[in-house]
Amino acid sequence: MNVAVGVQATNSVGSLLFSANRGSTSKELILAQTSALNCGSKNLFRHNTLHSKSKVDVVQRMKYCPAISASATESSQTMENAEVETENLGILDVDPSLEPYKDHFEYRVKRYVDQTQLIENYEGGLEQFSQGYLKFGFNREEGSIVYREWAPAAQEAQLIGDFNGWDGSNYKMEKNQFGVWSIRIPDSGGKSIIPHNSRVKFRFKHGNGIWVDRIPAWIKYATVDPSRFAAPYDGVYWEPPPEESYQFQHPRPPKPKAPRIYEAHVGMSSSEPRVNSYREFADDVLPRIKANNYNTVQLMAVMEHSYYASFGYHVTNFFAVSSRSGNPEDLKYLIDKAHSLGLRVLMDVVHSHASNNVTDGLNGFDVGQSSQESYFHTGDRGYHKLWDSRLFNYANWEVLRFLLSNVRWWLEEYRFDGFRFDGVTSMLYHHHGINMGFSGNYNEYFSEATDVDAVVYLMLANRLIYNIFPDATVIAEDVSGMPGLCRPVSEGGVGFNYRLAMAIPDKWIDYLKNKKDEEWSMNEIMLSLTNRRYTEKCVAYAESHDQGIVGDKTMAFLLMDQEMYTGMSCLTEASPIVDRGIALHKMIHFITMALGGEGYLNFMGNEFGHPEWIDFPREGNGWNYDMCRRQWNLLDTDHLRYKFLNAFNRAMNLLDEKFSFLSSSKQIVSSTNEEDKVIVFERGDLVFVFNFHPENTYEGYKIGCDLPGKYRVALDSDALDFGGRGRVGHDVDHFTNPEGIPGVPETNFNNRPNSFKVLSPARTCVAYYRVEDYPDETVATTTIVADSLEEETDGAEDVSPVLKKSAPVEKSAAPSLEDIPSTEKIMVSGQPGDSDCNPSTASDFKISVPLLSSTHFPFVRGYLLV
Repeated sequence: MNVAVGVQATNSVGSLLFSANRGSTSKELILAQTSALNCGSKNLFRHNTLHSKSKVDVVQRMKYCPAISASATESSQTMENAEVETENLGILDVDPSLEPYKDHFEYRVKRYVDQTQLIENYEGGLEQFSQGYLKFGFNREEGSIVYREWAPAAQEAQLIGDFNGWDGSNYKMEKNQFGVWSIRIPDSGGKSIIPHNSRVKFRFKHGNGIWVDRIPAWIKYATVDPSRFAAPYDGVYWEPPPEESYQFQHPRPPKPKAPRIYEAHVGMSSSEPRVNSYREFADDVLPRIKANNYNTVQLMAVMEHSYYASFGYHVTNFFAVSSRSGNPEDLKYLIDKAHSLGLRVLMDVVHSHASNNVTDGLNGFDVGQSSQESYFHTGDRGYHKLWDSRLFNYANWEVLRFLLSNVRWWLEEYRFDGFRFDGVTSMLYHHHGINMGFSGNYNEYFSEATDVDAVVYLMLANRLIYNIFPDATVIAEDVSGMPGLCRPVSEGGVGFNYRLAMAIPDKWIDYLKNKKDEEWSMNEIMLSLTNRRYTEKCVAYAESHDQGIVGDKTMAFLLMDQEMYTGMSCLTEASPIVDRGIALHKMIHFITMALGGEGYLNFMGNEFGHPEWIDFPREGNGWNYDMCRRQWNLLDTDHLRYKFLNAFNRAMNLLDEKFSFLSSSKQIVSSTNEEDKVIVFERGDLVFVFNFHPENTYEGYKIGCDLPGKYRVALDSDALDFGGRGRVGHDVDHFTNPEGIPGVPETNFNNRPNSFKVLSPARTCVAYYRVEDYPDETVATTTIVADSLEEETDGAEDVSPVLKKSAPVEKSAAPSLEDIPSTEKIMVSGQPGDSDCNPSTASDFKISVPLLSSTHFPFVRGYLLV
């Protein structure tokens, strides 16, 4: 979900990655960046005293601090996070530019430490505190069902449902001093009084004497009568007998070096105009994801949401699976099936806001009471005016219990492998990012506008996740680029693994809608893709699921539009529009993956260029499902060109599987030539050449590289099996030539000590690998790159013929590494802990590598409720 409507990111000299003129070489790029950053860092940042130590009084700030758990007791047990120091924060060592904001970091870290200590004292620790679902909601205790609900505003309360004919007069609940209502219902004849899969609700009377019925806040399943239009949801008591309870059979797959994420919506994953099921997705879609060499599935819309068209972001029941696609056991089957295929599963978790619905949502418990007795803030602070939703009070004790337990529930009960936290920007700031421009000025991140309550919650949540599952992947959907968001809690960071690189898809949409091909700037594309903070990982993606919602189009449809209805058949020659569209679709997705981050994400269907747009069934379209599905038949029809895009997507992922370039800290952009429209860069052990020129093919095009030796094609977008023209020879050996004096960049070619020549056709991209590094690899020539790379043969058949006038290649003997030493690797971005690079300098060039700030290219985020 787009987290901040009206958010804009603008340029800031103090945080630019590069500062260079059009057409400049890498030497000019690198030398210019240092002075720009150094000058900016001195003048841009000023001391922030908004959060001084004298203002820290966490216990006084606590709005509500009850302890109802049986394990709530004073404890002398050492805190798990005692290593977090409030004085010597590691995050300041990572980014010294944050020093002026030391008071802010010390303030929020002390808030975190004190909050953790309070939980330790009153609940026995975060472990016990986060198991609220064992106390709240429905639980089996000593031959009885015990139901507990936190509703301090209620005057009287009853439990009603199918089991008592919806008459709660004999099932009155009792209230304790902390506002928790409870009832114990003993079994009868060894059987539960409340049958499995029967409907239940919480009935209570509030201050004005009115009785209302609500779905229990901790309910684990909720359903609606499909035969009744606009029928309200009902809570369902879910306690299946052993023979109906799904038992996991497969362990969690190991954590990959880099996540290649397939973002999917189960409901709209069928090719038929209907809601798909968890089991159908598991059996029919998961094999497609595996075949395309993804290693992670990210599931949207898992938490129950009564409004289907909200894309799952207006959650009504936080512990319940979306009943449209099946029951809890069906979802477990899906996750277990994914694990059996070696796929990790992430879940979209929405803790940034809640549905405004009263009858079936958490908002129904708000009957005008004070904030300390509610899940939400009161007044304007508790309402997101652009999302029409309620906002949590993260300082409230029971809200912390509810949300932290929710995180644990999905990890342990369903064995998810991590989360994508939705709407993090809205959580981080009191203004929620609305109509805000984030320029990279650190004052925008660390001020009174920062919602420290929410920051502390996110720190607690991330610590809890890693305590439960150390190999978890946790991604923040944040558009602001807050420094420290993806640094460990122990350093004073918020603790996420990755941040979504949300500016990248906006940049591509801007180019496709507003610029002619010849107006595309190679420098600007490179800056957009590499503009991320050093040591804070990003997940890059070329197009967002939001961009396909009604009112806009998928990237493929933007490129080819109505030609996709008539021009996608291989039985006829491709029109110029289709030819351009297929070529640019491959290039945009590949360069985004190769240069945009340390992980990659693709939304379901975009891998094969799904046409048109997404439109959920609603009154405005006659409740039609035609635009709320995935047309797999387009991919499966052999004579349609969709297969080429899918094949290239599969090959992109396999390239990372074989060469691990996403996880490599080596990222060097050696050339962004505006006249030629060519970008050349190195990532990991590969050299990439992207020719965006609409017409020019370059023979004998000279590109720089690090190591000397022999290079071959690893992946070629122009291969025939990818819908290309087969102009690049895959059986050609490209030998390097030394360039200048090793270690003296001004004598090198584009600051690289070696070079080789290639053929670079218009609108193509090619990745090259050094044969000496992978002596057992064969030539990658077909769409089934897996076969061509994994099978050791003397030589692979070349199905992509060489252009008749191929570039001359000088096949001189390759210099040895001893004769020509490699330069140190210049880090455009990277992560600590890599032994093959210096995380702060590029020693041969004597240039400091800057600490990068947030995104700063103009774009506007929007969220559309259909």
